[in-house]
This record gives sequence, structure tokens and C-alpha cells, in this order.
Amino acid sequence: MNTLNYKPYRILKNAADDWVAKLNLSALQEYGRQHEPIKVLVLYGSLRERSFSRLLSYEISRILDRLGADVRVFDPTGLPVKDGVSENHPKVQELRELSRWSHAHVWVSPEQHGNVTGVFKNQIDWIPLAQGSIRPTQGRTLAIAEVCGGSQSFNAVNTLRILGRWMRMFTIQNQSSVPKAWTEFDDNDRMKPSDYRERVVDVAEELFKFTIILRPQTEFLVDRHSEREEKLAKGRLLTQAEKEAEKKTN
Repeated sequence: MNTLNYKPYRILKNAADDWVAKLNLSALQEYGRQHEPIKVLVLYGSLRERSFSRLLSYEISRILDRLGADVRVFDPTGLPVKDGVSENHPKVQELRELSRWSHAHVWVSPEQHGNVTGVFKNQIDWIPLAQGSIRPTQGRTLAIAEVCGGSQSFNAVNTLRILGRWMRMFTIQNQSSVPKAWTEFDDNDRMKPSDYRERVVDVAEELFKFTIILRPQTEFLVDRHSEREEKLAKGRLLTQAEKEAEKKTN
């Protein structure tokens, strides 16, 4: 796996005017250096040539990268629509492997027709709640954001919170919603100074802090009585298919 392929946010049209490089993050950087680097998977929800959800995801990635996180952005181009036969598709396997690798996620979706896009939801649909005894997202921290073509809305981030809960993730309290996103980015594809940009920094910082704090306690926090009982009775956690087959035989 060429990790450089997952860091397109490091390619800048104008490196001399990088606002992230000018942020005062020294205290949090020092705090991060006292811990193992966190691993962050970033997903965005558009295939447009100039995708504002992708541009926003890159800005969040740059902040986390500067804080010392290992950030990898997944490109959804070529990911098949969720079906029953494409599980072994390379893009599906790539996405699932990145999810298993991660400690935290960042999800950025456009709001389209009042909700998340199909491109974004398709990525979540391909990440199963369980693969045998492995929970690909359980216990991960999650930051959410959306971009809007018109006035500010929170429909997409509200849906992202629901998805995060179903995926057994710890979604941070802060979030970002950028209205009229086409007016908030300059010709170099960077966010212009604004309260929205300040909020983006807040979201990235909060995810960084919560991930460092919660990661050592993940196994304790996600330990469940029902799963302990299943492991005791079956020796491991069963897949959903195995559970369904067992029901039919009983």
C-alpha cells in the first residue's frame, strides 16, 4: 500500500500561502508527541472534478497532519454500488482495510436534496458492522462535517451522527456545516478566512484530543455483556450469516 496515495492534501497550489501552517497549535502538537500517532481515515461524498466536500476534507486533513496524525483520505472513485456480489472488489477491500487500520474517522458529505449523497452513503454501506469477530468501526472516534450549495443546513451532519451511532462510533460534539461552499474557497482551493474556517480548526482539534484520550480505553469501553456471553458459549463472535443459519437449525 503506497501511503503517499492517501495524502493528496499535501499537494498545494500555493504553498507560500498555507493558512494551516500559520495556526498556533504548538501546545496540542506537544501533547500529541507524548503519544503514539493516531491514525485517521477521511471520507468525502462527491465525485465532481471540483468537489467542495473533498476540499473541506483536505483542509481538515492538513490540520490533523500538522498535529502529528497519520491521515489517509479514501478516494471513492470506482467504488461499486453496494450489492451482493462485489465484496472482493479492490476498492471495497481497500476501504475495509483502511477502516480496520484507523483509530478515528472524518466524514464530510455534501447536502443534496436535504441529506447525504449516495456517493457518501455507499462508502458507509460497504463498511460492515462486523466481519467475523472484527468490528471495523466499533470504538473509533468520529468527526462530521458537511458542505451546502445554499444556506446553512444541518440535515447531512444529523444523518452522519445517526450513521456514526449505528456504526458504534464515538462522535465528537463539535461539527462543521459550511453554507454556500462555492464562496468559501479561493482559486487555490483553500478556505477563505471566516468563522466557518475557525470552526473547522475546532473540529479537527477536538477529534485529535478525544482520539488520544479514548484510544487506550477502547477495549474497556466497547466490552459488552452479550458479546462476552457469546464468546463463552461459542468460543468467538459469530457472523450474522452464522447466527441466521443457527436459527434455522434450532
